[in-house]
Amino acid sequence: MAELRPIGLGDLLGRLQREWPSTQGNGPSTQGNGPSTQRHGPSKQRLFDMEGSDFWRGSPLDLGVSIHGQRASTPVGPAAGPHSQLAQNIAMAWLGGSRVVELKTVQINDQLVIPRPCIDVQNIAFNVEWSQELRLEQSALEYAKAWLLVHALAAWNPLGLKTSELDTVFDLSVGYSLAGVQSERVARWIDSLRDGRDLLAQAKQQVPTHLAHLVDVPVADCVSRTLTLSTFHGCPADEIEKIAEHLLVAHDLDVVLKLNPTLLGHEFVAHTLNDVLGYKELRLRRDDFEHDLQWPDALALIERLRTVAKRQGRTLGVKVSNTLVVENHKDFFPASEKVMYLSGQPLHVLTSELGARVDAALNHEVPLSFSAGIDALNFADVVACGFAPVTVCTDLLRPGGYGRLPKYLAKLQGEMEKVGAANVPDFIAAKNAGKPGQFLQDYAKRVPSEARYSAAKNSAIPRRLPKDLQYFDCIDCGKCVPVCPNGANFALQVTPRQLVGDVVVVCGPGQVEVEHGPAQVLAATRQFMNFADACNECGNCDIFCPEVGGPYRVKPRFFSTEASLHESPHLDGLWAQTATAAVGRIDGQQVTITRTGSELTVNDGQIEARLDALTGAVLAATCTATAPVGHQLPAWRAAALGLLLEQALSEPTSVQVSNSPQLG
Repeated sequence: MAELRPIGLGDLLGRLQREWPSTQGNGPSTQGNGPSTQRHGPSKQRLFDMEGSDFWRGSPLDLGVSIHGQRASTPVGPAAGPHSQLAQNIAMAWLGGSRVVELKTVQINDQLVIPRPCIDVQNIAFNVEWSQELRLEQSALEYAKAWLLVHALAAWNPLGLKTSELDTVFDLSVGYSLAGVQSERVARWIDSLRDGRDLLAQAKQQVPTHLAHLVDVPVADCVSRTLTLSTFHGCPADEIEKIAEHLLVAHDLDVVLKLNPTLLGHEFVAHTLNDVLGYKELRLRRDDFEHDLQWPDALALIERLRTVAKRQGRTLGVKVSNTLVVENHKDFFPASEKVMYLSGQPLHVLTSELGARVDAALNHEVPLSFSAGIDALNFADVVACGFAPVTVCTDLLRPGGYGRLPKYLAKLQGEMEKVGAANVPDFIAAKNAGKPGQFLQDYAKRVPSEARYSAAKNSAIPRRLPKDLQYFDCIDCGKCVPVCPNGANFALQVTPRQLVGDVVVVCGPGQVEVEHGPAQVLAATRQFMNFADACNECGNCDIFCPEVGGPYRVKPRFFSTEASLHESPHLDGLWAQTATAAVGRIDGQQVTITRTGSELTVNDGQIEARLDALTGAVLAATCTATAPVGHQLPAWRAAALGLLLEQALSEPTSVQVSNSPQLG
């Protein structure tokens, strides 16, 4: 199983500087000066393999919202999940227009063994991962790095956004028990981000001197003063209340209580999913509803916690909703997983109803946030209901990835223009026509009948061709790059060529022969790669790849360090040791590859071969006296990796070179 390995802040900044040359020096900043000539360009630029045409380029209207007294320049951002646990994820979301980031939930158990694959968005969405994949200390540092990174982006401001379009809020998330939240490690984790001076200093230590000016920007020491409490199914009401009170009092935080859709009751949820929407295959477990927080208890504890928050000078909010636990009726996840967690389109319908009920019961007095099946078509309506923020996960896992976000904001701008609203509060007021919560109630009644949420409209799966995905050359659809939440897949421009199919074989004691196999043609000018350190084998690229095999399994991998290569002995790949030398693994066998002029020297510990770097032809080969007869070295594979190394080191937008020592 692959492990996530955070990329150093210096490496991320170095990559940004190479990809966007205007960040040389102090970079262009239009803060306080309004939009510049760059506001609508350059569209052909890329950052983290995210196309410049997918960046949010601002709005003539004020799309900002208040999040517990803090301004966020837009109401949108990634929900706590796969898009918000690494610094580069958060940077890509920010470039797409996110200004509220719900950081991935952490818990005291930070050594989870998560099944792979863990995300299924073939149509509606399921997952079996629900907590951070990094250690607590790694997560804290990663969020501090992300905080610095988005402020660096704001200071560079390459698109000339207005000052009022740069305000960003980070929201922490923890779970799932009182003992865990009160533990010394989790308490230290929260406090280290509440006052982030030590973490920010630690992150800056990763930045080499020649890049230090890029993070010499105004940044608040407090990474976050808001926290969303996620309580998993079955957490008792009194424990939920004690956790929230502890967070309000002991950590001086604004707290958001995330509610589960089980609050709607088994009968209502089953009827809505199975009968109204037509998802006959979804099976609920009554026990999950009976053991979860009940409606009267929820309202009572919210009222008591509001009193505690007011006494502390903090605020209490409510988020709808968490994912919904259902039986695992599919064969996508490992058979060991008896349940999975539903999100996407059907959850949107349930969450809209839950939000309407909560808002009415609390007399429209508690700030509400929303996350469930959000996309460009419903985002503006949910904002009009009064939710802030409105966060997204499932839709960003579909083709387009983070580049889907600007369409949300464009649609919101268009809807605001229709009612003559210059800002979001005026938009909400206009849509509710002076009756608080009315649009929310009407929306909840409307969405169950909309065909786009029904099973009939969400039964198709991505098209799959009867063709195996190959190590090199594919149909070049490019979908694997944006659908990866971690930015682990990337495209590399290469020069097409034909490699001879030479394989060196040990034929006797100390003897080798060269077998000439079929030529290996690299016909495509664009080859797809995988940066192993950012890949957690979630499986999402496999969902959308039209060929059989999965890019994260089949395509060549690059590692950031020799240590990460050794820590994944089951994965073939390459680590760029220097500009002319690499350590790799081919068919499970470690190799070294060294370039000298037009030749490559490859050594796997048993065979050493000199190859023509352009064709892969074997020029000479020897083996050790103890090399086992029949042992093979596929020379063409080594030559291909040498080619990729050469191309990667000459391409500034390749993620895998960001941690290479020679580029630090």
